Amino acid sequence: MTDKVSSLVQRIRDLESELEEEFDQRRTVVKYTVKKHRVVFEKEARDRHLALRQTLSSYLSGARPMVVLTAPVIYSVIVPLVLLDLVVALYQAICFPVYRIEKVRRTDYISLDRGQLAYLNGLEKLNCMYCGYGNGLLAYAGEIAARTEAHWCPIKHAARIKRPHGHYPEFVEYGDAEGFIRRKKNLHEATK
Repeated sequence: MTDKVSSLVQRIRDLESELEEEFDQRRTVVKYTVKKHRVVFEKEARDRHLALRQTLSSYLSGARPMVVLTAPVIYSVIVPLVLLDLVVALYQAICFPVYRIEKVRRTDYISLDRGQLAYLNGLEKLNCMYCGYGNGLLAYAGEIAARTEAHWCPIKHAARIKRPHGHYPEFVEYGDAEGFIRRKKNLHEATK
């Protein structure tokens, strides 16, 4: 990576850290703690959440008919998601040790904590947990794919791509044959 690219990547990481600090500041306003992976709200906040919860019957009666009719389509995606979860876990367990690629921690990507929110009714909790699982799983699988790509083919694309993964800035430029050969040689030396 060039000095300019390294500097820009570092600035992005610094901004991400700053953004996370801002999120931490905002979290203090809602007054909760995490004890053994369980979120505990102060009594006043929990009581307020319970008072704001919409009943399931009110929630369902207010839903547009087309929303109800599309629900089975949305929930049917659970089948390929679970299959993807199993396949990427197996892939990583078998291949990453062989290639000496650091494993991706599933818990860093998949969080099902929204089911602990008292202001959600049962269906809203299920929906939120489903989204947390689906999006977290896709991010987890994406990081496994990104580490695989960084190991085997760390070459940037000729055309610009949207939202490249975090390893992408370290890839060699498209068409830089010498850079790729150097990168491949360094990788081979590091994984002997």
